[in-house]
Amino acid sequence: MNRKTLVLPAVVGLLAPVLAACGASDGGSGGNGAIVVGTTDQFVASEEAPAPLDPAIGYEAGVWNVLRQTVQTLMHVPRGGGLPVPEAAESCAFTDTANESYRCKLRAGLEFADGRAVTAEDVKYSIDRVVRIKSTNGPVSLLNNIDTVETKGDREVIFHLRTSDATFPYKLSTPPAGIVQKDKYPATSARSGFQVDGSGPYTMKPEVKNDQVVKVVFTKNPRYKGDLKVLNDKVELDLFPDATAMGKALDEKKIDMMTRTMSPGQAQQMLEKPKEDVKLTEMPGLAISYLGFDTEDPAVKNKAVRQAMAQIIDRGQIASEVYGTTAEPLYSLIPSSITGHTNSFFNKYGEPSATEAAAILKDAGIHTPVKFTLHYTTDHYGEATAAEFRTLKKQFNDTGLFDITIEGTPWAKYRPAEVRGDYAAYGMGWFPDFPDPDNYTAPFLDKDNFLNSPYRSTVAQKTLIPQSRREDDRSAATKTFQQLQDIVAEDVPVLPVWQGKQYVASREGLTGVEWAVNSSADLQLWELGRS
Repeated sequence: MNRKTLVLPAVVGLLAPVLAACGASDGGSGGNGAIVVGTTDQFVASEEAPAPLDPAIGYEAGVWNVLRQTVQTLMHVPRGGGLPVPEAAESCAFTDTANESYRCKLRAGLEFADGRAVTAEDVKYSIDRVVRIKSTNGPVSLLNNIDTVETKGDREVIFHLRTSDATFPYKLSTPPAGIVQKDKYPATSARSGFQVDGSGPYTMKPEVKNDQVVKVVFTKNPRYKGDLKVLNDKVELDLFPDATAMGKALDEKKIDMMTRTMSPGQAQQMLEKPKEDVKLTEMPGLAISYLGFDTEDPAVKNKAVRQAMAQIIDRGQIASEVYGTTAEPLYSLIPSSITGHTNSFFNKYGEPSATEAAAILKDAGIHTPVKFTLHYTTDHYGEATAAEFRTLKKQFNDTGLFDITIEGTPWAKYRPAEVRGDYAAYGMGWFPDFPDPDNYTAPFLDKDNFLNSPYRSTVAQKTLIPQSRREDDRSAATKTFQQLQDIVAEDVPVLPVWQGKQYVASREGLTGVEWAVNSSADLQLWELGRS
């Protein structure tokens, strides 16, 4: 999510679980009480972010993991991946050869959790609301290709798009396209607080202390009608300050499963010395980590500075020394397991070289050492983040070409500051909104981009991105995506660092674990049961 930002290192290729959970994956319901799931995600209400769980505002993986349980979408990506299928909809399809008109028919008898009927007008209201609010820190970019939303009766919705977009069904499967109620979500402003209401598989109740969520209780929604099979009655999401506290809770049998974010050390230890009655499951993952730049900041405005950093960075050292077996070097925004990937950065810069970096800076007339602060968040991407940025600082400064300091900031302040343009250079992560190469390029290069970056590539925005979206056969767009990756390697508006694996640890007797987290790191709590 961003979405959304990653919290744990994605796997290369869709791997089978290392250790499957005990029992069948579609086991019984939670008759022995709530299934308890741990996470290190933090949901904090502040003056800058008063509505972290509003579908029009929240654009990060942890937030989406709450929304997916409660807010229903027209489409969803099925268990195991693949093309989206109808969820709240009975059917959906493009009605023209140009992929510019998309029609959906709602299931009969849909109701919100409070019993009010879900209609086509609710769908239109929900989509229009996201576009109208247009949160600078939100997911509006996923829906900004919609020109108008038309309704016919209570059950038909037609989306008229500005340009062709073969990825639109995926976008209708994301939380910002979720259906909300007019009486609970204002048309032009965010819904403050932490309560989420919808027509999804669960109702939710947050427990809040000091403007921060400490627990979310999901209860099976008896009014839910959709494509998902709910295999439990109740799931409790417990929020922990760090992976160490979450791991202790698992050892003490206070939680049944820990997800985001196990530390690399925890995963490595469980791989080498499995714990009794605890299963470690390696999940398909598509996460990436990268450095972003304010390309108008004087320190990094000249692309030669950013190119020199691309020439110096030793991704292999970061992966091996900081993340061990849970990450590997990344030489493109598109990870190697996604169609269209190419190693554009390696092709252009090759192995790390201070000599080559010095030549880049000299040719551009840049005086050295180049001085600025590299920012990172202290509490969002796991405990290894600080070590990663200490390593990056050393790599750059040891060349004598840079004089970089590093500074860590809690996520609640970090993300708004990044969006405002307070940072010249900063670390971020990304879990895809959907598993398509478009979602690794457009969010960073298109208008209204996720980073609110001033960087602009006319070729990318006006030609290549629209061209890639016209292809129904996504493999046919491979050449276009390779061009986009080459543009990023040349201009370096972002600098890819690593792609990783994600792991889930669970206590014996919990079923459905291998399905409960998909490749985009989306929690699917309805898959969990007890053997």
